[in-house]
Amino acid sequence: MIVAGPVHIALDGVKITTPDITEERAVVQVATTIENEGLHPQSTKVVTEVFDADGNLVASDRSPFTAFAGEKATVRQRLYVKQPKLWNVDTPYLYTAHIRLMDGDGVIDEEAHTFGIRSLSLDPESGLKINGEIVKLRGACIHHDNGVLGAAAISRAEERRIEILKAAGFNAIRSAHNPVSKAMLDACDRLGMLVMDECFDVWTITKSDYDYALNFPALWEQDVEAMVNKDFNHPSVILYSIGNEIPETGSAHGAAWGRKLAEKIRSLDSTRYVTNSINGILSVIDQLMKVMKSHVSGDLNSAMANAGESMKRAQQSQLVTKLVAESFAAVDIAGYNYADNRYVMDKELFPNRIIVGSETYPRDIANNWKLVMENGHVIGDFTWTGWDYLGEAGIGKPYSEAGGIGFSGGYPWLIAYCGDIDITGHRRPASYYREIVFGLRKQPYIAVQRPQHYGRPTANNPWSWSDAISSWSWEGYEGKPIVVEVYSDADEVELLLNGESIGRAGAGENNGYMAVFETVYAPGELVAVAYSYGIELGRMTLHSAGSGLHLKIEADRTRIKADDSDLVYVSISLVDDQGILKPLADREVKVSVEGAGVLQGFGSANPKTEESFADHVHMTFDGRALAVIRPTGEGLIGIQVEAEGCIPQQLEIEATSPVGLDGAGSRKGRMPM
Repeated sequence: MIVAGPVHIALDGVKITTPDITEERAVVQVATTIENEGLHPQSTKVVTEVFDADGNLVASDRSPFTAFAGEKATVRQRLYVKQPKLWNVDTPYLYTAHIRLMDGDGVIDEEAHTFGIRSLSLDPESGLKINGEIVKLRGACIHHDNGVLGAAAISRAEERRIEILKAAGFNAIRSAHNPVSKAMLDACDRLGMLVMDECFDVWTITKSDYDYALNFPALWEQDVEAMVNKDFNHPSVILYSIGNEIPETGSAHGAAWGRKLAEKIRSLDSTRYVTNSINGILSVIDQLMKVMKSHVSGDLNSAMANAGESMKRAQQSQLVTKLVAESFAAVDIAGYNYADNRYVMDKELFPNRIIVGSETYPRDIANNWKLVMENGHVIGDFTWTGWDYLGEAGIGKPYSEAGGIGFSGGYPWLIAYCGDIDITGHRRPASYYREIVFGLRKQPYIAVQRPQHYGRPTANNPWSWSDAISSWSWEGYEGKPIVVEVYSDADEVELLLNGESIGRAGAGENNGYMAVFETVYAPGELVAVAYSYGIELGRMTLHSAGSGLHLKIEADRTRIKADDSDLVYVSISLVDDQGILKPLADREVKVSVEGAGVLQGFGSANPKTEESFADHVHMTFDGRALAVIRPTGEGLIGIQVEAEGCIPQQLEIEATSPVGLDGAGSRKGRMPM
């Protein structure tokens, strides 16, 4: 509840734009809506001050304003910031606008909003430009959940996700398939992460029983307004997506809805672009089914599940070209879900169309990124998914198994298992592969397929990666066959075990950035050396774990804010005497918390488990687990971790009172109740 006087700044009443930017100065336009819910008019003035990141006043303006009873009106102020520092993904510089509504010398209401000064432009030759520089979107689709915390959007959890995604090489996220939280937008602004904010997964046709489609006709407009109001002052937001794989988009009815949604957004915010994430197959599924039934004998579902390249070819059909053209014409950027094989052909068919790979298979990144870099009209790629998530259980399972429906895994699969980063925030091998493809990592990366699954038939899931981890600790598998993957952008990779060469294999772009070796496991030292033109460019080494078993616990911070927006993440691992991870030593771990905190969530990245994230005891997975502690007040938080055969470990965290404003949009003049 927000408590304010009769005359006040309206909710979501401050809109900041930077319509004119030069090296010498930037125009900062602040539109403040004032509402008078009283019985009498009141003379006021609106005082707006802009401060730089160091707290220096860089621009100000005062505007007299008469607030008439029962009316809402907007005051527009143009301020000028000299020698502006621009916001972009590499230097996310933020200013703060303080807006005060005053009666004489008294403050009636006030707000503070952070914002960035930046420009956007778009054309089919250069693609997307930020501040005049071409930017290719290295994108991650992310679901709404926070792993062991469930669906809670706690500020620190959202910030940590963006920190880890940014460190992994991503510069953009797509909020699949609902608007991202304010806390995550704040983190994206501070850290330099671009955002495609998506509002709907359904429009008028249901995807599951009793879903949002039943409410869409009545609620779509207010929900779009809420999303745009939330996003408006955040420089990280560059794109609004009006839908994900909406089946209506292959019809005139759906195209009309797309225009209505896009125009509504443009009426609220003309400074950003609109897209629609369309899967051409789903847009024409009814017509496609009729065609397939006439060409496929036997079970249709089985035929579709195994169609593979046939389904890709269907994306290129004239049927898709024709039926989704009107929907794409309604938006600024065409969002292609799993249609990378249309990028080049559509440059000829639709020369003014700008494309983003709004959802793509993780295993296709090498080919997709080549297409992105070679085609100006393709502005980026968003993998499904950057961060693993709860639900759609087992779509990324690496091996064939009984149970499940279609691509999904059977009980007790819990996690999708298709993320570059697992639900605990640990980077999986696919993340390092992607970083190499992006050109951001020059060192090779070693991933080893689990020897216990050697020879097992792989699942034909387009979202799956190999069942590999970066470890050379496979006690009990000595002399057994094992497969080693080495990711590198170098021409060639040599693999050495205990100083002896296993062999050399091609890597780099011509070999899909991956060299694969088959050998037998022997403990010791595994080294991958990358070469181009015979010159060593980098190497990576894995050592086998030895004797001893210990608990290793690490907190991301030892001092946190004593409020419910903060968290401390405690990484737990099982290691040998030298601190090397032991992935086969999995066992139950118990976490106890005392003092000014509680255990908010505890678990591992195990995709198949019946365990609860609310329990104090959980099995590790690949030798790892994660505990998340939330403060309950000021004071010390004591954390103890125990496991069979290990010496218990303790940590102490200090929770202190937060000081001052924290985050954009704080309302200092109002009291939350």
